[in-house]
Amino acid sequence: MIKKIFLLLYIIRLGHVGMAQKADIEPQDVKIREYQDTITALAFTVINDPDEAERYNANFKMVRTFVKALKTPNSFHFNFDSLKSITIQKSPDNNFRLFTWHVLNSNGTYRYYGAIQMNTNASLKLLPLLDFTTGIKSPQDTILNNEKWFGAQYYKIIPVIKDVKTPYYILLGWKGNTAKSTQKVIEVLYFKEGKAFFGMPVFDGSKTYQGKNRIIFEYNRSASMLLNYELKENRIVFDHLAPPDIEMKDNFALYGPDLSYDGFKLIKGRLSFLNNIRLTNPDSDIDKLYIDPKNSQKEIINKVR
Repeated sequence: MIKKIFLLLYIIRLGHVGMAQKADIEPQDVKIREYQDTITALAFTVINDPDEAERYNANFKMVRTFVKALKTPNSFHFNFDSLKSITIQKSPDNNFRLFTWHVLNSNGTYRYYGAIQMNTNASLKLLPLLDFTTGIKSPQDTILNNEKWFGAQYYKIIPVIKDVKTPYYILLGWKGNTAKSTQKVIEVLYFKEGKAFFGMPVFDGSKTYQGKNRIIFEYNRSASMLLNYELKENRIVFDHLAPPDIEMKDNFALYGPDLSYDGFKLIKGRLSFLNNIRLTNPDSDIDKLYIDPKNSQKEIINKVR
């Protein structure tokens, strides 16, 4: 009987501790989850509503709700993992994170939205990204900032903080372009005097890319292009794009991968062009199951065992 009383008191005490802990974290956590639910519903409308005006109306509501959510204390550490149509990338050094997304226009073009949230212990520091794509005459040659941004949806951040005077971040991004073509982007981001700047001439080794502030690839909308970062090799790799016929040169809406690959290797803080590189798959345990037909029957039996 005494044991039962002690057990009951212990359970009650645990309950009080749990409720106290829950009371400490629940208000802001519950609030930001409520914001997330609202943003998720609005994001669905942004992507799926057939009416362009309704897509933009939902987008404006989503932006306002997003700002309210990010003003919640400790929001930098909330993952927003329910937001599937908004790309969220946190820098590997944990200094900031990027939110980027798009709205599709009825004519097949896109408008991009985004923000950079800095990791601060103080109040929210948010740098809005304002898409200025249509106003940029020479996008590969222009230095931009967060208020004049070459809009894209970023899926990779690569920090370059060694061997450089100005630390910067390489961004890999997707950019739906028109009804006929898609773009992918190698962007450069750095911070100065509280603002975000985009573009830096860090590309070497190719007449095509030398001195450019960002690299833009354009290709047929129905095609798929590889643009990725290989950590082990410390390089960016991408499909080499080509027209189906030499007479169609410079008509980028017809370009597509030609089964060869180029790249940029990070060397002393700069990106050095690599021509016609060979891609290799990383070693895998499944490779051990491969049986070379040149081996003798005895070796094959031993390997299977």
